[in-house]
Amino acid sequence: MTYFLLRRTAGFILTLLAVSIVVFAVMNVLPGDPALTILGLDATDDALAALRDQLGLNEPVVSRYFSWVWHAVQGDFGISHSFGVPVSTLIGERLGMTVALAVAGMIATLVLALTMGIGAAARHRRVGDWGVMFLSQLGIAVPAFWLSMLLVLLFAVKLRWLPPGGFAGWSDPVAAARSLILPTIALALVQSAVLARVTRSSALEVMRQDFVRTARASGLSRRRVLWRHVLPNALVPIVTIVGMQFAALVTGTIVIENVFYLPGLGRLIFQSISNRDLPTVQALVMLFAAIVVTANFVVDLLYVVIDPRLKARA
Repeated sequence: MTYFLLRRTAGFILTLLAVSIVVFAVMNVLPGDPALTILGLDATDDALAALRDQLGLNEPVVSRYFSWVWHAVQGDFGISHSFGVPVSTLIGERLGMTVALAVAGMIATLVLALTMGIGAAARHRRVGDWGVMFLSQLGIAVPAFWLSMLLVLLFAVKLRWLPPGGFAGWSDPVAAARSLILPTIALALVQSAVLARVTRSSALEVMRQDFVRTARASGLSRRRVLWRHVLPNALVPIVTIVGMQFAALVTGTIVIENVFYLPGLGRLIFQSISNRDLPTVQALVMLFAAIVVTANFVVDLLYVVIDPRLKARA
């Protein structure tokens, strides 16, 4: 077991290192001059040369990479070219919004997908099953940004139940929660479509096992068998998709936050790309990539907890 954990941890670190190399390389081969972006077209050659030297752009690429990694490990991602403040400060101010939206979306996704998936498996080849399959296929086909606009038109413009966008701030919890309802629904409806289908397929496979028939023959209710015996034994493929979808939820906030004008990391990376703010873009891309890698790492560890047979193999 210790060897398994060490191997997974080593793979996690090497993957992060490889991601950092790719992110740094891509950001530094993009066309344009950051010094010219900051000072403008009217800047003199001397001023541009001085700023390039200050930003370390005259240093060799390898030297700049190791310097960036060393400072990033300490939480120092440099100074934002657009905002003139440390990038870590910008991330810290907006991280709470993105985390709150991603967690709320994940909770809503789990509740909706598990209920639909288990319900469809319990009503296999009946109207309920066909309805879930149709809705899940529709959810897979509909883009998140288009669904977001439909939700705004219905609940904000026509019914006027919820705000169309913006964020009132955490000082007013009720207004903050209302601001996050539509973005959460937009995230959950799209993400739950795939998870519901996986839950249904996995539950159907488990329901064909002998121990399920034995549980039913022992007099246990259908609901108790489904939630106490079928679902726990169907968790391995479900956890795999949940890990992938949490990463997709976090990266999906880039679109949702811009549609609903929320002050999170997704909107920050969009603004930074528009302003060619390389330090901020570099840090945010690395952060999103690290979230994806971390989600996969956590899923690997959960496999051993969920299925003792995998622990024995490890």
